[in-house]
Parts: sequence; structure tokens; C-alpha cells
Amino acid sequence: MRVFQTVLAIIVYISATAISASQEMQKENVEKVDIGKHEFELNCTICHGLQGRGDGPYAKMLTTQVPDLATLSQRNGGTFPFQRIYDIIDGTVMISAHGTKQMPIWGQVYTLKSEENYFTWRAFPWDDQPFVRARILALTEYVSRLQLKETDAK
Repeated sequence: MRVFQTVLAIIVYISATAISASQEMQKENVEKVDIGKHEFELNCTICHGLQGRGDGPYAKMLTTQVPDLATLSQRNGGTFPFQRIYDIIDGTVMISAHGTKQMPIWGQVYTLKSEENYFTWRAFPWDDQPFVRARILALTEYVSRLQLKETDAK
């Protein structure tokens, strides 16, 4: 019985060590996901460009100049207008180039639907409102990180 307990203890120890080492390796290999950057690259760069400077591939085709998102803080007295940008993305504040609230240029990506409206993700129903709000917050926060410093603008 004593030999069995010793062997069992060794197996448990080796298993725990292997699991711990495996978890450490996974932590090192996992790439952090920047949701805001992903949202920006997916939905905004076509007009605003990768750095938000208004130089995306479609910018040349538009009749109005695409705003430089990297200078929002400078144009707002040194403060990033977080709520205004959030409201523009969710359609509360209308920007003619983005389209109407019913049909924004990015489609239904950031449109909040009724509370009863759920969407399915991997066969599970999800309430879209918290999901969409989180994506809008991440995108707004990412645009705030694009802001040029005073020394960068010169």
C-alpha cells in the first residue's frame, strides 16, 4: 500500500508540473488581441487609413475630405472627445459621410437593435447590446490611442 501511495504521489507531482509548464508555455505563446485596433482596421481604415490620418484608399474617391482622427485631441483643446466619438460611431451623432442611422456605412456592425433582438454566435443566443457597446468602447479607446503628441504634429 505504501508503494502505491508513493507511486501515486509521484504521478500527481509529475502531472501537476507538466500542466503548470504547459500553462506557462501557452501564456507566452498567446498573442494579445487588441479589439479596438481590429475594429478600426476592419471598419475605418478604408477611409481614415491605418494611422487615422484620413488617407485611406477610398479617401481620394470622396468629394469631402476625410478627417484626420489623429488630431482630434489637438482640435479639441488637448482633450480627446471620447463621448462625441462614441456617439458618432453608434449613430447618435450623425455624420453625413457615414450615412443615416438606419444605413450607416459600416452596415449593422455598430447599430444597437431592440432589447428583444438577439443574435446567434456558435449556436448560442447573445444579447447584442452589451456586445455592440463593448466593441464601440474598444474602437473609441483605440482612436484615442491614435492621437498625435504635440511633438509628433510638428
